[in-house]
Amino acid sequence: MFKKLFGGLKKTRESLVTGMRRLVGRSMLDASTLDEMEELLYTADLGPAAASVAADLRAANKAGTVKTGEDVEPFLREKLGEIMGTQVEPLRIAGKPFVLLVCGVNGSGKTTSIAKLAKHLKGEGHKVMLAACDTFRAAAVEQLTVWADRLDMPIVKRETGADPSGLAFDAAARARDEDIDVLIVDTAGRLHTQKNLMAELEKIRRVLGKAIPGAPHEVLLILDGTTGQNAIAQAKEFSAAVDVTGLMVTKLDGTARGGALVTIRQELKLPVRFLGLGESADDIERFEPAAFLEALFQQDGAA
Repeated sequence: MFKKLFGGLKKTRESLVTGMRRLVGRSMLDASTLDEMEELLYTADLGPAAASVAADLRAANKAGTVKTGEDVEPFLREKLGEIMGTQVEPLRIAGKPFVLLVCGVNGSGKTTSIAKLAKHLKGEGHKVMLAACDTFRAAAVEQLTVWADRLDMPIVKRETGADPSGLAFDAAARARDEDIDVLIVDTAGRLHTQKNLMAELEKIRRVLGKAIPGAPHEVLLILDGTTGQNAIAQAKEFSAAVDVTGLMVTKLDGTARGGALVTIRQELKLPVRFLGLGESADDIERFEPAAFLEALFQQDGAA
């Protein structure tokens, strides 16, 4: 599994860590090198964390604790570790049916992420059902149906344009009646600035709670790792509407901006449950800060 994470962070590692190694080498650090190091941190999309880490690096250099290029890497790794923390916060399935509401903006990789989650949970021995509550797009229902068939699991769906809240209620009732362990509820992709659609998402959440007390038990927001700092604004808006409880960050394999994950951890204070690292249903990884840092700083060819 580490090899998958290592491969997924290839572009970020090349941009940030390999770039840092080329830049600083073994020579004594000077002001120009420190400036370029800060630019690298921003290129990897560390956002506000870039400024604080760069400031700490300059202070350590001035104090004489970080003198040469060889001192930079362990310093950087330690600082990122302090920001990311060590706590692993996996998705914990409790109760039956456990209702998992999935939301996100258009193009975040939501449907593929649901397939990954469904296969992952089925692999753990759970009986999984899907609810296609993105009733605005026929293609969304068709895509989820293809995945349901491929993964051999039931799906609740209706015609295009059907009321998504009503569908969510019916899916919850059916999951309860059919002894389902986990119900994964898809929702229409929406921009976090579309107030009417955000209100509808909030309605789906309320309806699920009426069908099954305490539902949804997890509200998982899918964030596109390539959007960098914009993901922070998205997460704040979704959290305000539906009380997001966990995150899945996708497309980290396609970007050099994986450092956004550091800022996500720093600013949102929301648990990152999973990482999406590719297009297949197997390309999902539970998020562990220590493993993330290990994959980021591992030498190519050593994994």
